[in-house]
Amino acid sequence: MNLDELSKLYDFGGRSVVITGGAGILGGEMACALVGCRANVAILDRDPALAERLLSRIPTGAGRFIIVYGDVLDAGKLAAARDRIVAEFGKVDALINAAGGNAPKATTGPDASFFDLPPEALRGVLDLNLLGTLLPSQVFGRLMAQQKGGVILNVSSMNALRPLTRIPAYSAAKAAVSNFTQWLAVHMAQEYSPQIRVNAIAPGFFLTEQNRFLLTEKATGNLTARGKKILEHTPMGRFGVPEDLLGAVLWLLSPASAFVTGAVIPVDGGFNAYSGV
Repeated sequence: MNLDELSKLYDFGGRSVVITGGAGILGGEMACALVGCRANVAILDRDPALAERLLSRIPTGAGRFIIVYGDVLDAGKLAAARDRIVAEFGKVDALINAAGGNAPKATTGPDASFFDLPPEALRGVLDLNLLGTLLPSQVFGRLMAQQKGGVILNVSSMNALRPLTRIPAYSAAKAAVSNFTQWLAVHMAQEYSPQIRVNAIAPGFFLTEQNRFLLTEKATGNLTARGKKILEHTPMGRFGVPEDLLGAVLWLLSPASAFVTGAVIPVDGGFNAYSGV
């Protein structure tokens, strides 16, 4: 394979990608990169107004993009979003399940005992991360089953491999996302087409609005004790930035990973490899 053939593997021209949580920090970075690689991208979010911050960053003269309202916990709204996307782009070649996150009320702390965490907060985190991955996979995966091809890329977490203190529901939900990724990879390949691939990335520690309250002090911006401990156990010695995900994302969506399915790829600065000594 020569350089020209290798380069074409990452040309997404004519391919349509749906990104749930596409207006978020990580999903938005993926959207910008994929439009730059000539993909047609549907940024699906329950708060489409958040996507406006991406408008100045999305490359022009490359792929196309649309912003679509959708709630990953509502199959009916997802189906409506799917129909609009298909009407605009004609098909869906790939789905990135980037919607997810933790919640302060589902987090233990000095004033929040595990035994007192409210069920509604725990359920909200479990639903957002697991059902919020499963339901879009049903709605958009049905199209892939009909067309006998496609790629689903889930966003798991390092918490799935190394559950962290204080965030029981998030860790459990992301472990379930990794398990579901493997299950769905087998199911789609055996029941519908081996040309349907399902994988996941497992990001390490990225500073986002959802975890900033755990890793940095609100008043000063300095690292909390938890933030310092994480960096001490990350051999690369830093938090990830959204761009760090793009190599794995583009590879898993591209034909370059044509024989990869059911994989969960850490993007963690070495956190999972480090024993602490």
